Amino acid sequence: MSTNETAKWMSMMINVVFVITVSQSCVRGEPKVPCFFIFGDSLADNGNNNHLRTPARANYEPYGIDFPQGPTGRFTNGRTTVDFIAEFLGFEDPIPCYANTKGFKNMVRGLNYASASAGVRDETGSHMGENVNLNKQLLNHKSTVKRITSIMGLKRLSRQHLQKCLYSVGLGSNDYLMNYFQPKFYPTSKRYTPEQYASVLIKQYSKQMKTLYKYGARKVVLNGVGQVGCTPSSISTTNGSTCAENMNNAVQFFNQKLKSLVDQLNTELTHAKFIYVDMFGISGSPSEVTAAGIKVTKANCCPVDDFGQCVRSKGTCQNRSEYAFWDLFHPTEASNLIIARKSYNSSNLSDTYPANIHHLVQLRL
Repeated sequence: MSTNETAKWMSMMINVVFVITVSQSCVRGEPKVPCFFIFGDSLADNGNNNHLRTPARANYEPYGIDFPQGPTGRFTNGRTTVDFIAEFLGFEDPIPCYANTKGFKNMVRGLNYASASAGVRDETGSHMGENVNLNKQLLNHKSTVKRITSIMGLKRLSRQHLQKCLYSVGLGSNDYLMNYFQPKFYPTSKRYTPEQYASVLIKQYSKQMKTLYKYGARKVVLNGVGQVGCTPSSISTTNGSTCAENMNNAVQFFNQKLKSLVDQLNTELTHAKFIYVDMFGISGSPSEVTAAGIKVTKANCCPVDDFGQCVRSKGTCQNRSEYAFWDLFHPTEASNLIIARKSYNSSNLSDTYPANIHHLVQLRL
């Protein structure tokens, strides 16, 4: 057999293996999308920060106390919002973190690039040590796309596969909590008004989303910033009972501009659909919180250290499902489930615009 014939035969066999892999997932119950890629911060991080030089890690108890595999790097007691969304999509297992993933089978079904303390801006969170900012997460995804294309042999096949995937992007919180509202470390609050800063962030975010589109993304969820002024950490800066409205007002400039960016991207980018998820409204909905049985909304469930994270191996509150927050910043599994359900199937345009995730994955673009 000649060298060219051998190369063609190997390429054909790789494609056969890919088809068999996807077919096996169909037998088990095919997910609604063939793959799910996640970009974000500590709200979605599932282990990418575990080996970085930073205290922003959650690979120890009591983190993961209610997660089947125990502490993995998730900044909550159990599942994150994207874990739940992966379940709703029909994936049997959580989407693996990029840092620990080896092998084509896992990669082709999606990866989680999220990194605690990361932001839209490169410098965000750097006073905490290392993180993987959004630009670096996109570079990691570029590497993934190249590997998938190389293994599948034909660029056309990899492009068709990647265009059917769901992409979730959720950053911006740290650009406020670990940048704009940290004047000791960053000059942004001196340079920009809150509205100007939001415009600067959205301008960069727009470029980053167009880069993601260039890498094959066609179904993209853009998650807004939640009520950062209502975390236990922010509440402690007021009188201990009310939200820090200056922080909430600032992020709302970002959210409003992000929703407009969704319209812009849907107009400019061919055969693509972006949706906006109103994390601010969903996470702060009193009716949803009450209906879920959550009773404690202003205090954290675990004892915390100087960074606002759970103290290693310390006990937690007994009624974990009744708490909205796990540590000073991050929601409990109970809160994450509320956000995931509303993101996935809400019929209210104020929650998800112009469609929910369930509708998005059904679109033929």
